[in-house]
Amino acid sequence: MWDNKVTELLSIEYPIIQAPMAGGVTTPELVASVSNAGGLGMVGAGYMEPDQLRSQIKAIKKLTDRPFGVNLFIPSNFQISKLDFELAFNSLQPFRDELNIKEEIPVLPDSKEDHVKFPQLLNVIIREKVPVCSFTFGIPSEDDISMLKSEGVILIGTATSVNEAVMNENAGMDIVVGQGSEAGGHRGTFSENGENNLIGTLSLIPQLTERISIPVVAAGGIMNGKGVIASLCLGAKGVQMGTAFLTSKESGAHKVYKEAVIQASDSDTVLTRAFSGKWARGIKNQFIKEIEESQTPIPDYPVQNKLTSQIRKVSASRNESRFMSLWSGQSPGLAKEKTVKELIRDIVSQAEEIKASL
Repeated sequence: MWDNKVTELLSIEYPIIQAPMAGGVTTPELVASVSNAGGLGMVGAGYMEPDQLRSQIKAIKKLTDRPFGVNLFIPSNFQISKLDFELAFNSLQPFRDELNIKEEIPVLPDSKEDHVKFPQLLNVIIREKVPVCSFTFGIPSEDDISMLKSEGVILIGTATSVNEAVMNENAGMDIVVGQGSEAGGHRGTFSENGENNLIGTLSLIPQLTERISIPVVAAGGIMNGKGVIASLCLGAKGVQMGTAFLTSKESGAHKVYKEAVIQASDSDTVLTRAFSGKWARGIKNQFIKEIEESQTPIPDYPVQNKLTSQIRKVSASRNESRFMSLWSGQSPGLAKEKTVKELIRDIVSQAEEIKASL
């Protein structure tokens, strides 16, 4: 039941992709463990520098000889005046005071930085012969796609609507991840407003499979074998799971973060721009609540992400979940603290049992 176009393209045993969660969650141990268990481990390299990515890839290769991939953020263009930047920085001062953070106003961000770094990251992927590369927040240029394909790299795009999926197929992506609104972390939306474009996985996947010919991978709220079977029945050729792997023992997520997800209920997640400036789903905490109540304008990504960086880091170091970004999908009640091997074994076993009973 597991042999299909996705397993064939990615050279994996099960069509299960570990979502590329940036920010330290996707440790070499997590990525390698997923690949060793028959799925596809993914490095969340959205915030990495080229040297960091190179080091992580080398560490993964020491732990597995199976395929794995790297996810990159498509660079965005943004503008913010010095005055607005200072106002945004000052609006976060109450949080710094509560955490006793002494921080000078950082240098005004420049969108050119990410545009310079992106080709450097692509170069690392090619030089290190990483077999799979996925993208979030947009689609690479025609030249970048041609370059990667000439090196034999399998390309995976992200879509939160039919329109975005069609754009990915037309651009030459090999696979598209259909990200439903249930998904934890950042919305991959790039052609529309991330807050308004909230199509659930159950509705999104059948529409994608009707409109595009390349394989579709379902993402959003999938935590176990039931979700896998449901996704396959909807026409998907595989699944991408984030929250399920976030609480695994190999995950690099902070222990307080893991505990928050495991203890959360189905109604505890919200969509917010509070931490990064992009719409993302996570567990509502004091930071989100106070930002919403203040009604202070939030600058776009990556400006807000930079301004909240110290607050999040210090919060984590002090085990203060009140001010941490606790990204999670809408099914935290199904999260388990297992090893990756146990998790994938249980997912596959449950899916096969369901398939046999149909």
